[in-house]
Amino acid sequence: MMYGSKRLPQGKRRVWYIRVLCLAVLLSPTMVFAEVDYLVRFEHEDSIRYGRLVGETIQPLSGGLFGERVPTGQSLPLSTVKLLMPTEPQKVFAVGMNFSSHIASSGDLPPPLFLKLPTSLIASGEPVHLPVDARNVHFEGELVLVIGQQAKELTEAEAVDVIFGVTVGNDLTERGWQGSDLQWLRAKASDGFGPVGPIIARGVDYNNLLLTTRLNGQVVQQENTRNMIHKPAKVVSYLSRYFTLMPGDLVFMGTPGRTQALSDGDVVSVTIDQVGMVENRIQQ
Repeated sequence: MMYGSKRLPQGKRRVWYIRVLCLAVLLSPTMVFAEVDYLVRFEHEDSIRYGRLVGETIQPLSGGLFGERVPTGQSLPLSTVKLLMPTEPQKVFAVGMNFSSHIASSGDLPPPLFLKLPTSLIASGEPVHLPVDARNVHFEGELVLVIGQQAKELTEAEAVDVIFGVTVGNDLTERGWQGSDLQWLRAKASDGFGPVGPIIARGVDYNNLLLTTRLNGQVVQQENTRNMIHKPAKVVSYLSRYFTLMPGDLVFMGTPGRTQALSDGDVVSVTIDQVGMVENRIQQ
């Protein structure tokens, strides 16, 4: 894909995206290959399955994502499958004001929380069709937690075991609606306002990952997750006081730095070292 009005042919875009996706995962200077597991949900020959990403191939798994994950059948070239959103969550939580470089909340207080809808989620590579009256939609690159088991009333130590892995997301937000509406429902949870990357990374130190957002190829956000005010274990523990967490639920962990309004044709990509990338084009 080329940024702006020029675009590569469909076949070349797919090859380009696969290469960039693999590079985003594999070329981190802090990578420890033996300790990290990469899982994807994919469609192949009209069947939706889970698999383990190994280089540019996928090893299909039986037993489901949260089961035994037993390798089965032959490995498939990544170029022959369609990567999907990594889970089908019942609930999508999000944390606001979690980086002082964006908007800071007090670390001594509970994390500021809101909800996105499962229907707001879209896969990487899908276009974001903005509502016709959306005039001020901003990107928000974020780390996303994947819940791995049903859980309730967790301590922070217990919450660590419930975080199955992490992926990457973009919490698109209509700033005008965010400021005018009673709730952030429209501003945060409209259809397409939750792009999510295809890879779940297990075994990474999600409290120490570099997040980078690019707008049409230019870096517009970059910060390490170590600067999160409310850490993942605290957030998951707090959520579990009030909500029964279910396997596949997602938690967007807040965005760093400055954001800006998007225009028709803009391409937003969010990359997290050792995790992967989500990239989508805006269509007004």
